[in-house]
Amino acid sequence: MAVSSSEYSSQFDHTPFYCEENVYFLCKKLCANGVADADGSDLYVVFISNEKKQIPLWHQKASKIADGVILWDYHARKRGDDSPCLVWDLDSSLPFPSPLASYVLETIQPSFQLFSEYRRCFRIVHAPIFLRSFASDRRHMKDPTGNWIAEPPSYEPIVAEAGGILFPSLSMNSEVYLRKGTFAMHCFNT
Repeated sequence: MAVSSSEYSSQFDHTPFYCEENVYFLCKKLCANGVADADGSDLYVVFISNEKKQIPLWHQKASKIADGVILWDYHARKRGDDSPCLVWDLDSSLPFPSPLASYVLETIQPSFQLFSEYRRCFRIVHAPIFLRSFASDRRHMKDPTGNWIAEPPSYEPIVAEAGGILFPSLSMNSEVYLRKGTFAMHCFNT
């Protein structure tokens, strides 16, 4: 009996609006379950954002409209070094996991003409580096008065081995990131 996409994705921890933490635990579980190499060396985490922190993505569960489009400040997902390449996006309404080519066509919609302020940049991080250095104190999820924008996960914030904090330091300044591994949409080949 085949497992449906939603049944399979429900095996992974997911807190809406905490995509970077969801991806952290997704990578850990894929490594622990033998789906990925034990050290995650065949996995990559892709952050999608821009300088204005407004990126459109389609087929997102959090959307309230029919085509599933939503403006995220950033989005993180796991991409495997599989053949064919698969994207594991717990926030997507597309099949889980999805082949990279169809995921890009449906979610990114590269043929859709965007105003320049909505152009996406991609920061690709090798999963072993992400798992070792990711941390978040979740302050990016609070409004100016200190209230939660979205209810936080029940577990304690993730602390990096090195003690660093990724957020809010994730910048998508194209000048900085083109040197560090972030790619504009036109550079992202499927």
